[in-house]
Amino acid sequence: MAGRRTAGATNGAAHRTGRGPLALLPPALIVGGVLANVVGPQPYTGLPLLAAAPLAACIVLTFRGAVVIAALSIVASVAVDLGLDRPTAALLVNVADVLVISLIGLWLKRVMDNRDRSLSLTRDIAEATQLAVLPQPPPRVGELLVATRYQGAHEGARIGGDFFAVQDTPYGVRLMMGDVRGHGLPAVSAMSAVVGAFRENAHHAPDLHALARRLDTAAERAEGEEGEGFSEEFTTALLGEIPPGGDRVVLLSRGHLPPYLVADGRVAPLIRSTPGTPLGAGLPGPDNAETDTFPLPPGASLLLTTDGVTEARDRHGVFYDPVRGLAGHSFDGPQELVDTVVREVTAWSGGRLHDDMAVLALTRREPPEAEEA
Repeated sequence: MAGRRTAGATNGAAHRTGRGPLALLPPALIVGGVLANVVGPQPYTGLPLLAAAPLAACIVLTFRGAVVIAALSIVASVAVDLGLDRPTAALLVNVADVLVISLIGLWLKRVMDNRDRSLSLTRDIAEATQLAVLPQPPPRVGELLVATRYQGAHEGARIGGDFFAVQDTPYGVRLMMGDVRGHGLPAVSAMSAVVGAFRENAHHAPDLHALARRLDTAAERAEGEEGEGFSEEFTTALLGEIPPGGDRVVLLSRGHLPPYLVADGRVAPLIRSTPGTPLGAGLPGPDNAETDTFPLPPGASLLLTTDGVTEARDRHGVFYDPVRGLAGHSFDGPQELVDTVVREVTAWSGGRLHDDMAVLALTRREPPEAEEA
């Protein structure tokens, strides 16, 4: 989920708090400054190194650590000047140089720490908002095993316009994957409205067409005046229904990408009909999207994604293709499938995603006798 921190964020935090090899840089600068003063050309060869030590400490150490380094730099400057019997005026100038630079560095460190705390609070609030709006489905819904992942394109981004939902209903397991084509808080607001409408109506709508109409109304209401006529912001959605027994899946696309059936090392897109209009687009006339029904064999997985997966590009500009990327692989369950998709897309794009991506996988469990065998 979005709450997982990236390795880059962890390493950055380690550098800021003094863990890692960079923590050795400030004391090394002090030692280098002392040696340069003692054995280097005169005068004041080591002063730049002694002055640089507090600045380096403000980058790689905690505030207290930076204060200690600043104090050590000043002491080292005084000790060297006294040891070399430099004039009092030179000693005072050197101390003033190190002190002023230390104070500037410590002030910048305080500003950076306050900014980091503010960003951390903002991210925590965003994460709490996402958990409220986009809760993690349970690992088992009905007779299906479920796994999801939301991966932000930017470090620290934990919420956006991609969404998913899975719910057990009297009609079977109903699911949704979607993407708000917009940015910022309006996209989050539209996503919240659609997910809320799904959770409210999935139990009551008699079929996927009725459910899509109710989601369409919710999306248009969320966009307010933009719901009149064509809206620049709209929501693509893929709705699915797996009836009791789990032997088939019924799909209805409202402008979203097709899902994939993953079974026995083969991957195949499932949508045959022309997708309907996106939710909240405000286009006149009824939507004529048709449903498609496909078999869901035991052990097979249904994979749903947003375009953060299919529009990931390698260094040659080639898009990632799940059909080719996942073919020949076998998966023990939906979690392994989701992890593989995220890992492959990240590697394909060179470690940097160009768009947020959401991934949802549902696996029909094998019959008990097959599991025992």
